[in-house]
Amino acid sequence: MSRFLVRLIRLFPADFRRQFGEEIADQIRRDDQRARSRGRLAAIWYGFSQTFDLARAALGERWRPTWTEPRAPRAISAPRKDTSMRTDAWIHDLRYAVRALRRSPGFVVVSVVTLGLAIGVNAGLFSVIDTVLLNPLPYRDTDRLVRISASAPGSDLPAEFGVSAEFFVQYREQSELLDGIAIYNSFTNTLRADDRTERVRMSTPSPSLFATLGVSPILGRLPVEEDEDRVVVISHALWKTWFGSDRDVLGRTLYAGGADRTVIGVMGPEFWFPDDGTLLWIPAVVRAEDIVPGRFGLPLVARVAPGVSREALVEELDRLALRLPDRFTVPARYAELIDQHRAIVRPLEEELLGGVSGPLWVLFGAMGIVLLIACANVANLVLVRTERRHRDLAVQRAIGAGRGQLVRSQMAEALVLGVLGGAVALLLAWALVPLLVQAAPAEIPRLAQVAIGPATLLFTLAAALLSALLCGLFPAIRASAPKLAHLREGGRGATRRRHWVRGALVVGQSALALVLLIGSGLLVRSFWELREVDPGYDLEDLFSFQIAPEGSHLTDPSSFARFHLGFMERLAALPGVETVGLIENLPLDEGLSAASFATDSAERETDATVRSSFTWAAGDYFRAMGIELLAGRTFVEADHVSDLGHVVVSESAANALWPGEDAVGRRLRRQELEVWETVVGVVEDVMQYSFRDVPEPLVYYPLVGQPGSGARPISSPAYVLKTARADDIAPEVRALVREDAPGAPMYRVYTMEGLASDSMVQLSFTMLALGLASALALILGAIGLYGVLSQVVAERTQEIGVRMALGAAPRRVQLMVLAQGVQVLALGLVLGIAAASGLTRVLESLLYEVAAVDVATFVWMSAAMAAMGLLATYLPARRAATVDPIESLRES
Repeated sequence: MSRFLVRLIRLFPADFRRQFGEEIADQIRRDDQRARSRGRLAAIWYGFSQTFDLARAALGERWRPTWTEPRAPRAISAPRKDTSMRTDAWIHDLRYAVRALRRSPGFVVVSVVTLGLAIGVNAGLFSVIDTVLLNPLPYRDTDRLVRISASAPGSDLPAEFGVSAEFFVQYREQSELLDGIAIYNSFTNTLRADDRTERVRMSTPSPSLFATLGVSPILGRLPVEEDEDRVVVISHALWKTWFGSDRDVLGRTLYAGGADRTVIGVMGPEFWFPDDGTLLWIPAVVRAEDIVPGRFGLPLVARVAPGVSREALVEELDRLALRLPDRFTVPARYAELIDQHRAIVRPLEEELLGGVSGPLWVLFGAMGIVLLIACANVANLVLVRTERRHRDLAVQRAIGAGRGQLVRSQMAEALVLGVLGGAVALLLAWALVPLLVQAAPAEIPRLAQVAIGPATLLFTLAAALLSALLCGLFPAIRASAPKLAHLREGGRGATRRRHWVRGALVVGQSALALVLLIGSGLLVRSFWELREVDPGYDLEDLFSFQIAPEGSHLTDPSSFARFHLGFMERLAALPGVETVGLIENLPLDEGLSAASFATDSAERETDATVRSSFTWAAGDYFRAMGIELLAGRTFVEADHVSDLGHVVVSESAANALWPGEDAVGRRLRRQELEVWETVVGVVEDVMQYSFRDVPEPLVYYPLVGQPGSGARPISSPAYVLKTARADDIAPEVRALVREDAPGAPMYRVYTMEGLASDSMVQLSFTMLALGLASALALILGAIGLYGVLSQVVAERTQEIGVRMALGAAPRRVQLMVLAQGVQVLALGLVLGIAAASGLTRVLESLLYEVAAVDVATFVWMSAAMAAMGLLATYLPARRAATVDPIESLRES
């Protein structure tokens, strides 16, 4: 913060800086250090107040210097004299505004709290957006970095998928439009250093990754191809938490990714590729002679040469891909796939931040609407305050005060309110940011770096000044032209003409509040629809965890299978455990591998294949998860400890492989393998990634497959326990792991209900934040309507008294006030529905089974807005019906 404040010294004149600049800078540093020692709140307040003081002093020195370097006298030009007079006038008006506001504490408290609340939530959210979206990525020439993936229209591959290693080699060696390219992945594996063992996220990129991104380590060096995979580069977070920032970490040996590796470098705290939680990078050298073509699923990151367009790069990559069948030995199906291949090139920044930028900007826009509503409320209060002073303003105008002077005096009060609101906002933002970080989805990158910084301070100051302008400018302009007839009226007269301005503000408030209310209603409906989705498995009473046992007794598939089957028996013996199963890729937690499968009938008739995901399961996994058996049987122990070649398929896989036929007893094989597997059962489909997905075909292998089948021991199995004690059984399971697999890390400890909640965290976070914004907007809108009608009743008390003295019934008076409120409310609802019809379309990517213009949601939210508005209208109307005619006439 002190660096920012020292830079503000540049605002002073050059002569002043030469004489006093160093002294002021030293004082700022000392004061900043003292403020920090008193705590975070004191440091924030010091930064805010010192910024204001420096800016004010610098402007004063430029417009009315208090010191000049000795030199020959020179005449001061008339414009500087005029400028200094204007500065004096503003200072005088600000002092007068402070004195005037001190006499209206209720007005000040309501206005400052309203603005502070609205500016504060905007400042807190801006801190997140500034860190996550606005700060540039920590890579060199980010605009030249792209992510390369692929599509194959007409094939059974996904609409977009990662490429395979042969694409990387081809592009690296033959592309003329790329300055660098790297292939990478992201996975979890065991990390052991000394006595500490954990399962962490790591990556095995090609050594070219770091040069492609343009990054350097803060300690040590980067890998080269000669290092092979014997070395590792660690993250700043790992260096700090595991090794205490010890610079002697270089040269140490870690057990990572299944082997001992030597630490050669430490990256800086800003480097977090490809995931925010990646802790280390193991280089993986890719050689053309070692590649098995067709193993898709790996993304590429590349640096485009200067001046190269994305379209030109796509054209070159497609052309290079067509040469792959000539370079590598591939089956006929692969050659057909290459003919269908189309490269997809997107900016890296869009790939890394695109998934979170939409919801964050939606929330920021919603909070901006709340700020507008708050400004409208305060503007209404300022209008009421100004109208009560119309006689004083008329007197000032009559004795010669100009319009500019009256505008300045009124804007001075608005500026004071705005600055006080900004101070309250900073306190609120300071408290709000940790809550936002805690509630936000964990996949938002750089979330741990979010904090109140200079950018947030400047944003808060700008928002405070803008709020002062919005709240005070129009009332000030109206106040600058008071009617001199008010002097004869003694403060009385028709006020109806003034009400339209306040009514217009309330209409705008109501419309904006309805937009937010409808948006939150759409998200609530989407959340409800997702909660009602049947994912194909149960969510209640399911506990899951993973372990990574190692040792010489687990090297062959059979012993590995026997260990896990025996461990499942011990788990099943725990009190309260009903069934236990095992799966390699737990739904809602991990992704699946995929391959092309051929069937016995397909090989006899055509060379057609079906693309399907596959995984490994054991124990009573299907029964524990509640996945229904549709035909045949599930796995038995013999399937896991022998090479029978049995598999279980999902309903979608059975329908895709053998449409209209019974799948049990049929045979299939993965296209790159030679051995055949026999289907022994069909189970219902499951949603692997999220409740929004369409279930995809899935083949389940046993723990041990027949030789050449590609089945392998599971390196880090996920156990699933069906138990009513899912929330509190973890300590007993952990103790059992320590007994049976000492040193094996137990990680990814979940309940399925928790995973389901996490899978919807982006929607639930956006829904909650937008719901809070709409609730705040609804309350502020109702307060605005109530305030306007209450003021109308107060100003028309005499008129109402006369009407009732002449025989008007209280009910008629009540209906009169109600009608006025209903007119304002109805216009606000109409405008709000029209605006929401267009604006809610920005939520389409977050909605599920709900249209952006959902009639039911529009009707229910409009009804809620109308109910709140009618309540705000009824209270002043009821008070109008109780006016005592005698008292009202006596008071007049």
